[in-house]
This record gives sequence, structure tokens and C-alpha cells, in this order.
Amino acid sequence: MRVFWAHPARAVTLGFVGLVLLGTTLLLLPVSRAPGAPADLLVAAFTTVSATCVTGLITVDTASYWTPFGQVVILALIQIGGFGVMTLATLLAMAVRGKLRLRSTLAAQADSHSQRLGEVRSVIRSMLLILVVVELVVAVLLAARFRWGYGYDVGTAVWHGVFHSISAFNNAGFALYQDSAMGFVGDLLVIGPICLALVIGGLGYPVLRELLHRVPHARWSVHTRLTVWGTAALMLLGTALFWWFESRAGGTLTHLGPGGQFVGAVGGGLFPRTAGFNSIDYGVASDETLAVTTVLMFIGGGSAGTAGGVKITTFLILAFVIWSEIRGEPDVVIGRRRISSSTQRQALSVALLAVGLVVVSTIYLMSRTEGARPTDLLFETVSAFATVGLSTGLTAALPWDAQLLLMLLMFLGRVGPITVAAALALNTRHRHYRLPEERPIVG
Repeated sequence: MRVFWAHPARAVTLGFVGLVLLGTTLLLLPVSRAPGAPADLLVAAFTTVSATCVTGLITVDTASYWTPFGQVVILALIQIGGFGVMTLATLLAMAVRGKLRLRSTLAAQADSHSQRLGEVRSVIRSMLLILVVVELVVAVLLAARFRWGYGYDVGTAVWHGVFHSISAFNNAGFALYQDSAMGFVGDLLVIGPICLALVIGGLGYPVLRELLHRVPHARWSVHTRLTVWGTAALMLLGTALFWWFESRAGGTLTHLGPGGQFVGAVGGGLFPRTAGFNSIDYGVASDETLAVTTVLMFIGGGSAGTAGGVKITTFLILAFVIWSEIRGEPDVVIGRRRISSSTQRQALSVALLAVGLVVVSTIYLMSRTEGARPTDLLFETVSAFATVGLSTGLTAALPWDAQLLLMLLMFLGRVGPITVAAALALNTRHRHYRLPEERPIVG
């Protein structure tokens, strides 16, 4: 048993499984549900997986189905799931014992994506500092807006500010409103702080740590350059396309003025980056918007953060691989740095596993759901795997086995297909020889 737990991938995977079981148990308690709400195991399990995997897909309304205690449980699951189960365990061990065992350090390294074992302590401290500062600032901004802009009493304003700040920073997408953020679609003082939190959380802790310590961009690592410039490009492209498609006649932003349309477009361009808040009804959005949103969800945000998807770095590394092959270059070079073949294989593996999971899952949903458009089912599948949480309104109407499939996709999307595969690979062989090389015809 000790040998089994010693594998970092298994420790991370089992840590998330344990958190899901604990959260499901807590949400099944009568104190977690509103009066009259039935004790439904599938609802509790689905909500727990969605919160732990910081997704945001729901089958019941968060504000009316769950009591304040249940909402606190959901918020705790979001925070722990976003911060990392093993990372949090390591932080607690540091606080209690002041030192770490090698096994705990390896698990925390896998969970936090630290590059070196010696970095684990400093990375976790930086993660905690960033988390506290960003969530506190955004919570204050939102609470102030809810209090003086919408007339909430102080307690409600503070609670809504804290809840949505944590949900935004962890890219979870859970909201205390039945229509998510649709009621604030043109409100810059609500959409703005939420977008700020989700972008910072979606960059990834290694990137944030490097940005704080290396101000000149010329000293940034390749990973940071890819994440920062890739994020900026996708933000601009997503916002522009969302504005173009939804501000036309019949679009979901036509009822707003120019300023409101801009704010709505910013939210529409950023929320698919695994945040999950929806400022429009995607059930009536144009097909072009659904297509662009699906692509943005699949790409996702930065690695080692709270975002999901295949990650920006994976997408851009594969783009550079293709570009190098087209030009006939022997090496893949990014920013005067050669990308190792192992990194290229890992990016290819992640992308192909993701495509395979999405395709197979979409086909299964099509076989189990009547009357739904294939594009909507694809949207739902990508949203679950990329831990986004956007939906065209199909989640609650799906049969139980389809909801179980979405739960599995959310879990794989948060923990990572490679991590889960490594956790299941009980016997790993290392060859001490190389076989003769052969070149099959490609293309």
C-alpha cells in the first residue's frame, strides 16, 4: 500500500477522489439542502465533482436548492479543488511539522507543477499569497458594488462578494443567481472584477510567480511567454468575435448600448477560458458563437493554475511543431530555445487524448439524448472536459448515465488524462536498449 501511494500521480488522483467522497457525504446531509429539496445522491455527487473540479456545471439551482451551509461546502470544495488537494495537504504539513517527507514533497510537486523539488515550499507559499490577495481584493470590489449598486444588505453583499470572488479566481463558475451572470451582462463593476480574477487564476501559479520576480519580458521563460501572449491573443480574438456575432440583429447583446455590448463581449470572450459564468443565454446564441466558444473552451487557460482545457502551452507547442515541420526545421525552436522531443510527445498525447475523449463522449451523448442538436451536445462535452461549466441548458435534462459521463470528464479534465493514466499504470517498464528505426509513410 505504501508503494502504491508513493507514486505522485496516484496520490494526486486518490486525493481528489477522497475529496469527492467527502463532499458528496456532506451535501447529502439534511442541513445542506433547502426545505423540501430531496436527498438525491446523483445531484450531490454531480455538484461535488463539479465544485471539486472547478467546473460549474449544475443540475440544480445553487441558490435555492442548497442552504447557506451547503453553499459553504460547495465553496470549500471549489477552494480546495482549485488550490490542489495535495498542495493543501503539504501546506498543512508545513504548518504543523515544519518539514516535509519526500513522498509528500513529490505529491505536492506533481499537484503544483513545480519544476524542482527544492521549489515546492516557495511555490506553495507564493500560491497561497496570490490566492489570498486576489480573492480579497475582488471580494471587496464585488461586495461594494452589490451593496451600493444593487441595494443588498451588508451581510448579503459580503457573502455574494466572497462567493463569486472565490468562484471566479478558481475558474469554477458557480454563482448564487439562477441565471449566473446574465443579470450583470453590461455592468463593468461586476463583470470587470470577475474577469480580472479568472484571468489571474487562469494564468497558472508558475507564470504568476515568474511575473512577480522577473519584470522584464526578455527574461521570461518560454512557458511564461507562451502563456501570457497566448492568453492576450485569445482574449482579444474571443472578445472581438463574440461582439461581432452577438451584436448583429437578433443577437444576445443587441438590447444593450455600445458600452454594455463591449462589457458583454469581454465577458463572452473570457468566460469560455474555463471560468463558467455565462452572461448570455447560450441556448439562443448563434451557431458561430457556439463554435468559437467551443474552441476557446477546448484550448483553455494556463498550466498549473485553476484553468482547464488542453492548456495554451499545449496548443501553441503543437502549432510550433507544425510550423517547424512545414519549414523543414530539424528542431522545434521557440524564443531561441529548443523544445525537447519529450515535451512535444507530451503535448501531442494530451491533445489526442482530449480529442478522443470528447469525440467518444459526444457520440455517446448523441445515442442517449433525443431531440438535442449535436452542436449542443459537443458544447456540453467540451465544457465538462475543459472544466468550464457553460451550458446550453441540457445538463439537468440528461439521463443519469450521461451525467455520470460528464462527471468522469470533469474529473479527467481537472486531474489530467496523463496523470490519471500514470496513476493506473501500476507497472512501468524502462527499456535499456533501443530497437532499429523505421519510417512509416505519414500523410
